[in-house]
Amino acid sequence: MSMQTSKRPLVDIKALAPQTITIEPLTPVIGAEIGGVDLSRPLSEQQFGEIRDAFNTYHVLVFRDQVLTAEDHKRFGRLFGKLHVHPYHSKNSPPFHADTRGAPDPEILVVKADQNSRYVAGEGWHSDVTCDVEPPMGSMLYITETPEIGGGDTCFLSTIAAYDSLSPKMQDFVKTLTAVHDGAKPYTGAYGTTPPEGGWPKTTHPVVIRHPENGKLSLFVNRGFTTKIHELTRSESDAILEMLWHHIESRLEFQCRVRWRPNSLTFWDNRCAQHHAVWDYYPYSRYGQRVSIVGERPRLW
Repeated sequence: MSMQTSKRPLVDIKALAPQTITIEPLTPVIGAEIGGVDLSRPLSEQQFGEIRDAFNTYHVLVFRDQVLTAEDHKRFGRLFGKLHVHPYHSKNSPPFHADTRGAPDPEILVVKADQNSRYVAGEGWHSDVTCDVEPPMGSMLYITETPEIGGGDTCFLSTIAAYDSLSPKMQDFVKTLTAVHDGAKPYTGAYGTTPPEGGWPKTTHPVVIRHPENGKLSLFVNRGFTTKIHELTRSESDAILEMLWHHIESRLEFQCRVRWRPNSLTFWDNRCAQHHAVWDYYPYSRYGQRVSIVGERPRLW
């Protein structure tokens, strides 16, 4: 029996007709490199509009050869909305480093690994902080140091393509479901430790959401934060979640891969893309800083 393929048509770059930027797709489904723009300078209204259109089409945008200060980074992020403060900042807890190579900034999350790291942020398929009531709509990671031997890529996948490739009956079924997203899960799972005291965000979101800007449907469950489907028993929930995670994570045609170079910034759409930071460079180092933008509450209708 052949696997059902995505019904979503391939992206047509000509339909975007950019005039102030260039767009080089990474794949026909997700990801593009953007040229012709200097993010250290304020963008024109047309540049911003073309970048937004590309973002809502490709969902992962890579900007090369950018020399940015923290304020440049945050200024670009604020074009898309209010900046997100990660709950790890307020808890003053692992796994993230406090080294911001300057004064600590609650709007900047350091993403760093070296020979002293026991784990790295983002190692495993996930969307960012979906335990929040209003999770980030997107994140911008600016990498300035890459492993001298190579490696340290980030993989991305399209959860729009993943939804589209489900059978019609399964699409109808998962649209009736809601699921818990728990901020304590990374501690009890990936980090193998006890969550800090004081409570962590825990909320319920639809299993399928509608992208608020392009109207496409997206699977919104991820192995990093999702713990239980409300409408099912525990055993049913575990089985359906595992099936959905396997479907999302195992299909290479949903994916693209970003190979980092120093002074690269990648901006991804947290509403319809998951990512996986590949930790294949131990004991070498990688350093970056991330800014995220607060989104709206995920909805299906």
